[in-house]
Amino acid sequence: MKMMIFFIVGLIVHVVFFLSIFDIYFTSPLVHGMTPQRVPLAPPAKRLVLFVADGLRADSLFKPDDNGTGRAPYLRGVIAERGTWGVSHTRVPTESRPGHVALIAGFYEDVSAVAKGWKENPVEFDSVFNESRHTWCWGSPDILPMFAKGATGDHVYTYTYPSEREDFASTDASRLDTWVFDEVKDFLNVAKSNETLLNMLHEEQNVFFLHLLGIDTNGHAHRPMSKEYLENIGLVDSGVAEIVSVMDDFYGHDGKTAYIFTSDHGMTNWGSHGAGHPSETLTPLIAWGAGVQTAQWEGSHKYDDNYLKEWGMETSRREDVSQADIAPLMASLIGIPFPVNSVGVLPLNYLNNSQHFKAESIYANAIQILEQFRVKMEQKKETTLSFLFTPYQPLTDSKQMDFVRNARNLIQKGQFDEAIRYCKDLIDQAMEGLSYYHTYDRLFLGSSVVLGFIGWTSYVVLFILKTHASLRKPPTNMHMVTERSLGQIFLCIGLLVALFLMVQSSPWTYYIYCLIPVAVWFSVMREFETLASLVRSVPSLPLSKCFGYFLLVTFGIELLVVSFFYRAMLTLGLVVLGLWPVLSGLYIKAKFRSLSWMLSCLFLAVFPLLPVVGREPDVNYVICAGVLTLFNSSSYLWSSWRCSPLIRRDRQLFICQMMQVVLCAYILTSTHSSLQLKQGLPLFNQLVSWLTLVSSFLIPLLSSTRLFHRLLSILMSLVCVYLLLSTGYEALFPPVLSWLMFAWINIEQETMNTQGSSNRTELSSTDFAENIDIAKIRQLRLDDIRRSYFFVFFIIIAFFGCGNIASINSFDPASVYCFLTVFNPFIMGGLLMWKVLIPFIIVMCTFESIQVSTQLSSRSLFLVVLVISDLMALHFFFLVKDHGSWLDIGTSISHYVIVMSMTIFLMLLSVMTHILTSKRILIGWKRKMHFR
Repeated sequence: MKMMIFFIVGLIVHVVFFLSIFDIYFTSPLVHGMTPQRVPLAPPAKRLVLFVADGLRADSLFKPDDNGTGRAPYLRGVIAERGTWGVSHTRVPTESRPGHVALIAGFYEDVSAVAKGWKENPVEFDSVFNESRHTWCWGSPDILPMFAKGATGDHVYTYTYPSEREDFASTDASRLDTWVFDEVKDFLNVAKSNETLLNMLHEEQNVFFLHLLGIDTNGHAHRPMSKEYLENIGLVDSGVAEIVSVMDDFYGHDGKTAYIFTSDHGMTNWGSHGAGHPSETLTPLIAWGAGVQTAQWEGSHKYDDNYLKEWGMETSRREDVSQADIAPLMASLIGIPFPVNSVGVLPLNYLNNSQHFKAESIYANAIQILEQFRVKMEQKKETTLSFLFTPYQPLTDSKQMDFVRNARNLIQKGQFDEAIRYCKDLIDQAMEGLSYYHTYDRLFLGSSVVLGFIGWTSYVVLFILKTHASLRKPPTNMHMVTERSLGQIFLCIGLLVALFLMVQSSPWTYYIYCLIPVAVWFSVMREFETLASLVRSVPSLPLSKCFGYFLLVTFGIELLVVSFFYRAMLTLGLVVLGLWPVLSGLYIKAKFRSLSWMLSCLFLAVFPLLPVVGREPDVNYVICAGVLTLFNSSSYLWSSWRCSPLIRRDRQLFICQMMQVVLCAYILTSTHSSLQLKQGLPLFNQLVSWLTLVSSFLIPLLSSTRLFHRLLSILMSLVCVYLLLSTGYEALFPPVLSWLMFAWINIEQETMNTQGSSNRTELSSTDFAENIDIAKIRQLRLDDIRRSYFFVFFIIIAFFGCGNIASINSFDPASVYCFLTVFNPFIMGGLLMWKVLIPFIIVMCTFESIQVSTQLSSRSLFLVVLVISDLMALHFFFLVKDHGSWLDIGTSISHYVIVMSMTIFLMLLSVMTHILTSKRILIGWKRKMHFR
């Protein structure tokens, strides 16, 4: 029971540490209670039409084709004659929801909000649609509802097509855009005979939003360089031209309509998005119509890149903006209040108006951002003791008043250019102040988490030493008195911390982050006798050997950390691991098994050197993977038949599983061929794929409980699913990894033999269902640190061997086409995550086998694994810096999240196995286990 409590407490601690990163780095930037700000002068436009071509790259639109002609002649003509253009720079993650929020609401949504759903607003926010008089939207059911739900009142009207139309296997995804254009034209025709609707349409401050998803769908299905993607751009260009003509006719060419054409994000050459590659973050922006500056020409350029030359637009003036800047631009053009949550800066070079209008507009923009700063400052002041509160010095209360008064005076005096510069300085200061207060508690919370992390790791190390180093001593009266006094001291510390947080009205999560270190360090201090005993026993320890292990483990952990940033380091690690039998002397005693280990390490070392992104689908690799799996299975069955013939039931099961491997390889190639011919996903293929996925959890339970029999059954079940989720060389990864795992099991047995273990058992006779003799369970040795490190290293290999789960764009949606082709982010994401976990499970099963064959308590070996993974997570936590690019911060955070997720998964598995004290089940394995 004591061990059970230890694991449950450890699980809770790790869940808290995992969630803490979101409270520290991903809190919502939104505040409420600001006063809306609008320009007091008459706006130049009465209405605005917003075109968003989902997934359109800037270069795909602006760059001429091979013949030197533009792919979008109408928009190219707008740039040349009557509009202003530039590049809109998006932020990570480059996904549809955060991209549209930045465009329409003017702020960058935090990651935790994005993860809560596509059609739901986790927090309410203001937007251009909300501030408009009426907004009509046409497009995707995944985007439009979130703006309708977030709007106050019922003035946002949405028209969406069925979600089933968002099919990556569609014969013509551009029909999604055609539907939007046709619906808009029909809507305007109906309005001519509907007096109520006609009156609404002729009111001011109206917005029309056309969401065009065809380009994004074709990009995912066929890649951005494909004929389908490029032709879809031409279709959108023609559709925009037609809508502009229809709009102008409907409003009698009154010249009061403003148009904006842009994109939410770009797309990589391999058809994905989500990360920070320029092809994903550079999107087009073209504005024309009422109030927009007409085409300008210039000889010199303020941009260092070569895009203008590449696009053939050297003489055209380019005005780049941040994606959030488009929201205040739209608000200024039609005279509505700036969205109160916007952090966009009005791009004045896009406005064709007087300097007075520009000065008033940028002044309203500055006050709107300053309002957010004031609310943020007041919130932080209310939750911080007065003597501890440190205000943002450049914008104290008096300085704010001076800024506002001086800016207003400059406008009243007609010094508009000076007022514009002054307001831009105010915006810069307010933005820095917002960031200052947004991250105000970051150091405090981070320090608490680090303190708790170090304390927990120290406690686990002391626990291992106390249990396995013969340092446990019976408690004395003096020890009990000291522990009671220690408890009283830490209780007082905990009460003081809680009182401090209560006085500051801190969130309830702060109590958890600050009180866990108190409890953890109390547990550490209780083990003072263990530490003292260790110090006294130092002279009797083999110091040189211990120091050597310490250096190796330190180097190994650093290697693992660096491998998260440079995958090639995993290749180096595998090469070093391949030499282990030679360095340890095992090669002399077990040449065949050592050679198998070295060859499998070298073959697996190739995968980290291969590209994780930009791969073209190649089903030939999948066929090769199926053949390799069949060869490995047949070889094992043949060798097993020679040693101990399989019973009929097991033989039939293995034959069926081998036939299933063949069937899955056929299903993958058949699906790929059908999609290439634009014939859609065959229903038979889809049914077989889903049945294979479900049966992969059940079939291994039918196999023999003999160690290698059960492992082979698990391998073939998992490989079947992996084949269906593969598009290229990654299909070869599980068979090669499994070869190495089988070699690891065998060579660990040889290691036990060389150490003279009297209780060793033959692997061929090991059965998971057999009772384990308690007397055979041994204590931890220094060599078990090496086993634990191997396990962690192989887990990292399983995660990063043929992909990078820290980068969203390294996943190809084509991987799930055997299961579904209609866009569904949650099912697709779940399937891709299962693909990532399959190699992980293979390694987990192997590690369980090694624990069985080496007669070691799984809990004992797991504690060493826990220390190694915790040290890695702590390393990544220290790598997260407030300075530098957000992409660098996000990368370190994602790596921390990966390691913590891995650790929590391992702990959950350990808790489950500890509960099953009489019968142990792990991926269908059953055996009795004694937990000491």
